[in-house]
Amino acid sequence: MPQIDVHALSDRARFNGFHGTVLFWCALIIIFDGYDLAVAGIALPSIMKEMGVSPTNAGFMVSSALFGMMFGAIFMGTIADRIGRKWAIALCILLFSVFTAAAGLTTDPLGFSVTRFLAGLGIGGVMPNVVAQMTEYSPRKIRSTLVTLMFSGYSVGGMLAALLGKGLIESYGWQSVFFAAGLPVLLIPFILKSMPESMAFLVKHGRFDELKGIVQRLEPGYVPSAADQFALPHAQAAHGAPIGKLFQDGRGFSTVMFWVAFFMCLFMVYALSSWLAKLMAGAGYSLGSALTFVLVLNFGAMIGAIGGGWLADRFHIKHVLVAFYALATVSITLLGYKVPTEILYILVGLAGASTIGTQILTYAYVGQYYPMAVRSTGIGWASGVGRSGAILAPILIGALVSMALPLEQNFMAIAIPAVIAVIAVSLIDHRHAASAHH
Repeated sequence: MPQIDVHALSDRARFNGFHGTVLFWCALIIIFDGYDLAVAGIALPSIMKEMGVSPTNAGFMVSSALFGMMFGAIFMGTIADRIGRKWAIALCILLFSVFTAAAGLTTDPLGFSVTRFLAGLGIGGVMPNVVAQMTEYSPRKIRSTLVTLMFSGYSVGGMLAALLGKGLIESYGWQSVFFAAGLPVLLIPFILKSMPESMAFLVKHGRFDELKGIVQRLEPGYVPSAADQFALPHAQAAHGAPIGKLFQDGRGFSTVMFWVAFFMCLFMVYALSSWLAKLMAGAGYSLGSALTFVLVLNFGAMIGAIGGGWLADRFHIKHVLVAFYALATVSITLLGYKVPTEILYILVGLAGASTIGTQILTYAYVGQYYPMAVRSTGIGWASGVGRSGAILAPILIGALVSMALPLEQNFMAIAIPAVIAVIAVSLIDHRHAASAHH
């Protein structure tokens, strides 16, 4: 009776139209996700003016979505291992589309914060699931490249928010950029129809006919027979509580180091995406050119993510990450100093590549580190714990902006976490990674 190891099959498959479909949907979802997240930073100067809020309160308003993301990442990552990844993804899209649009209807800081919190549940919850989905269905040779390519959609979403924001806010007010975020809800039926379910989930629930159909599309050479038995490698089968599994088999210390790296990286990402436009406007740049910096930041992130993925498939992903975090330390620190505008654009691009781009690469590393059966849980917890860094950043930098400190001190505060991230990633023990056992 043939035993078919679905994990090995996925590892060895050649890239085909099926992989392209998974990549297309995952990237599109991440574009919406990136837009929803960037939209608050883009509209922040206008919201502060209209609602009359201080920088500190504005920091709390931006953080409410991130607070939701923390719960969303932990809850939806874990729930997907129970109800199936496809349905968890659809639920997240519904949450972030409806409630981001609803934020445009609010007129006070509290209403805005509540709707952003609820949208955050979906924004944070969808990430671990699409990363796990893309990791599971990518051929091993190009896995980092595909995951980072998918994730660069995040930067496309940020760029879309900056480009649309410029025109929409001036013509129709800040609310319009939030209303535009409601559109993805229309795609849910198509996603449910064409997105495959997780193979580990199907094996666990004995849905073998569905699995055979997926395996045939994944590996066109496979001919299904009634005698086929599907299995996960022994190391991939979950025993006990999934969260406990993250600390088994010598992975405990590295799990904590991933959490530290996520915390530090997300702190930098959200400090920059929430306050870059405002800090640059404060440094004397017009709103238009301050939004151009956001555009450059996200463009740099896209180059960094794709370039980082390409490097990670050729060199060790851990070493690539250490180099990227070191680059973040230097580029962000230099943003606070007076340099020619051309150099400033290059620095902003490098800061995007080494923070948002590196965050994407860190997701890819976590996805490869944990066994398939607890992958969503591993990514969800790292992402959820890291969210506390994201929550803290807008509030802390908002408080610094209120103090009217010199520009270089603001940027230095954003760069310190990069140093800590270098140390954390260096200490991850790769010998216990699932990818080290192939």
